[in-house]
Amino acid sequence: MSRPLRFFGGFSLTLRHLARPPVTVSYPQAKRPKQPRQHGRHVLNRYEDGMEKCIGCELCAGACPVNCIHVRGLDNPPDHPVSPGERYGYVYEINYLRCIHCDLCVEACPTQAITESKMFEFSFTNRSDAIYTKTELVVDDRGFPQRLPWEDWRDGEAEMTGGWMRATAPSGEAAYEGVVQWTGELGVGVRAPEGGQSESRDDDATGTKSLRRAFYRHLQSVDVLADQRGLAGALAQVRARVARRRGEK
Repeated sequence: MSRPLRFFGGFSLTLRHLARPPVTVSYPQAKRPKQPRQHGRHVLNRYEDGMEKCIGCELCAGACPVNCIHVRGLDNPPDHPVSPGERYGYVYEINYLRCIHCDLCVEACPTQAITESKMFEFSFTNRSDAIYTKTELVVDDRGFPQRLPWEDWRDGEAEMTGGWMRATAPSGEAAYEGVVQWTGELGVGVRAPEGGQSESRDDDATGTKSLRRAFYRHLQSVDVLADQRGLAGALAQVRARVARRRGEK
């Protein structure tokens, strides 16, 4: 290949993309939808009657690999109990200068008290703002996370708090698939379980997608759904892209 052709050949990738629609958005004015299992800022949940789920057991602090959680439990006052148990979380702090969002605290919690929202875009101008106290972590009277001045909340980021950990088949037992095994939450009630491999799933309620539809390109031809094969499948993909772009605009 001659030198001029090699020169223009270097721009082949650029020239191919000139006619394609942009994939970027004007961040932070516009944002792409976040995944249902997005790991963001923690929240402390409450029962439907308003009582706190945290019982001050400190298992979350013990499971934290970076020691960013500080919990101290206290006996419930007999005349005005804070939680249904014998104890409640009197002190609860998370240092977000240390937190790595591994969510081991969520896995360790026996009462589903601590879960995570989708909101991860928050910054601090001083150290004290980075240490969230119980007052900032407990959900409000509607069951939604507290929204602090330095947090960039968008629509939908607080609706499926902790949705990623709504397991449907503990220990791999298929008999429990789709069976709710957690308590209701203030302002929300009992959340829908995540979809498993069977048809007992509500993707509209959880925001999840079937593996067969999300990763159809990685499947063998015999495992691809009928509406995703051939020309009909290609047309369906084009319609989905157009609808997605219209929604983003």
